[in-house]
Amino acid sequence: MSQGQARAAWRGALRERWRLRPPLRLRLFFRAAFALLSLASVALALSMLREEKQLALRSYADGLHKNLAQISARLRHPSGQLALLNPQLGQQALQPANGLAPLLLPFGAIDFDDRGKAQQAVEMAGCAVQYPHGQLCVAVGNNPLAGGFVYVVGQFESGPLQPRLGGSLDWPRAHRARIELDMRDQRYVWIAPFEGSPAEDGKPQAGRLTGFALPASGATPSRPLRDFRGWLWQDARCLAAAEAEGTGTERCRRRSFFSVRLPVTLLQDEILSRQPGHWPPRDLAQMRLRLQILAPGAGAPLFDSGNPDAVAPFALSELRALLLPGEQLGLRRLDAKQDLLRLQGEPPGSASAPVWLTRLIDRLPPEAASPSLRATEWIDTAFGRYEIAVQGSQDSINASLAAVALRNGAYVLTMLVAILLTWLAIELSMMRRIALLTRRAAALRLGVRGMQDGDGPLAIDLADLRGRDELGLLGGVLDDLLKRVNEDLRRAQIRAEQEKDQWHAVGHEIMSPLQSLMALHGDASDPSHRYISRMQQAVRVLYGSASPSEAFQATQLQLGSLDLNEFLSHVAVNAPAEGIADVSYRGSGEPALALVDEFALEDVLTHLLRNAQRHREPGSAIQLTLMAEGESWCIAVFNRGHAIPEDLLERIFEYGVHGAGHGEGQRGQGLFVAKTYMAKMGGTISAHNGDGGVLLRLQLPRSLAQANSR
Repeated sequence: MSQGQARAAWRGALRERWRLRPPLRLRLFFRAAFALLSLASVALALSMLREEKQLALRSYADGLHKNLAQISARLRHPSGQLALLNPQLGQQALQPANGLAPLLLPFGAIDFDDRGKAQQAVEMAGCAVQYPHGQLCVAVGNNPLAGGFVYVVGQFESGPLQPRLGGSLDWPRAHRARIELDMRDQRYVWIAPFEGSPAEDGKPQAGRLTGFALPASGATPSRPLRDFRGWLWQDARCLAAAEAEGTGTERCRRRSFFSVRLPVTLLQDEILSRQPGHWPPRDLAQMRLRLQILAPGAGAPLFDSGNPDAVAPFALSELRALLLPGEQLGLRRLDAKQDLLRLQGEPPGSASAPVWLTRLIDRLPPEAASPSLRATEWIDTAFGRYEIAVQGSQDSINASLAAVALRNGAYVLTMLVAILLTWLAIELSMMRRIALLTRRAAALRLGVRGMQDGDGPLAIDLADLRGRDELGLLGGVLDDLLKRVNEDLRRAQIRAEQEKDQWHAVGHEIMSPLQSLMALHGDASDPSHRYISRMQQAVRVLYGSASPSEAFQATQLQLGSLDLNEFLSHVAVNAPAEGIADVSYRGSGEPALALVDEFALEDVLTHLLRNAQRHREPGSAIQLTLMAEGESWCIAVFNRGHAIPEDLLERIFEYGVHGAGHGEGQRGQGLFVAKTYMAKMGGTISAHNGDGGVLLRLQLPRSLAQANSR
């Protein structure tokens, strides 16, 4: 064998092996199904993560606006406005040992003569510095017309108050207040003894604090200051804690409240100068005031503002506690274009999300109307308008989403692992045997296709595929079925030979009389000659077929050029011979050539005319029309009568279907034959309702000769 012949033989064997190779549809189906299931699982997880991101964004934006509303409400309160007007407030700026700086109040002045009003003003403004056993507020009003005064309001705890008697200058024998103010390199010192009613059991005490300015020389002043005004009130009720712990006079310690207005000459002179922008003083934060409440004698002060345990009032820096990790708060004074402060929440925790997961969350497409992570509000005060802006952080959202994603990712990973294991189990344990079964089934199919009449039984071995599982049972059933098929095949061959002999005998008996009739009517112009020829053709079509429908579908037509105009004229003239009266034909009068089988077309028209005969109104004519439509001819058969039900318009051409209420005893074969023959001639047939009857349309292609001439 030459090299070329060997190569050709090798290629032929390869082609044969490829031809016998089992189809990959099942394997591709399983692989595609598992791949789609895996992609769907991942897509579902991403879709859920995207929805969680949108929900988290909306929830975070709502929380951001609520947080801003809470901050704004806090700053709109007098205590918040106090923090706005005094941005230096804070625990870090508080240095009690050096004295307290006066604060600018959110209202014009304090009604210091009325205990209730003064106490309410201090509580609303929140200007009091808290001490272990007392509090103190040092402030100035925001209205310069109220005068250059510094208000000192507070409370402390002590025993019964000892007043100054008879205008005596022996101050150490009475309770007194000592106030020191350092301002612009000047030092003011006041001593204010208590003047009031003596203490009585069960009764409150109240009186004035008469102020004396102590000169730098240390001399004792004899006359009080006119503009120095102060009051001191003590409750009649003993404090519960002091009553339980104290002894003697200290056993009944009471709460005392004082309110003092200090006249400061420098401030008054500055107000009287009426300089623009003179209030509040620019060096207000540099002032230092110290207050001591002294008991009779030379003991330790009952209250000292220099106590290091002091707690500052509310400051803007405390708003940091309202911020979430990563959020930023900006406070800006609009009229002065001044940024007061910028706070940032605590940084995110160390256990942050993985970088790849954060990038994945960032790449998820947001919705068109995603909420903004920035919120802004404005606050109006007596000294200007302030803008509050809170900027959200994507990091906190990503951190929460990462926790959700990691939690759901475990389920998705479990699903993917289950899918992979299932695919491996099917691929390794089942698909190999399925491929073997498919290969043998393909070989069996090729063997069946190549079988000829008289061939022996199908030879294929499926015994090795038997087993206890599903595929083994299937292989055993197929093996038994193949044996049964071989037995049935042998019986069918014997029966087919017997039936073939029987049909030959029947066909011979039918054809013999027809041959005799053809001899009697041999002239082609004789109308009986045509009908005998049609009978012979029908016998040939049905000869040796298993069923009428298979016979009609297996019919081979001989197509040729036919003049439809002349043909339809003959059909209309010879229709009475078929028992169909009143058939009128209307044509163009010109040759109408079409590529058809004459006998098949005559059968089609005969079936249509008989159908019209059965369903037309008595006494009405059947109209046969020929029309040209583009590159085809249209033959229309119209009869007046009942319309075809809408649900049968498309089904009347099926085998065994006929109109309801008509055609009793009919098998629905005529229209099926018409549709089959029309399809074999390259035409179409359709039924329509309209104009009081039924219209059947035949569409046939033109003859090539006539089409080329056009």
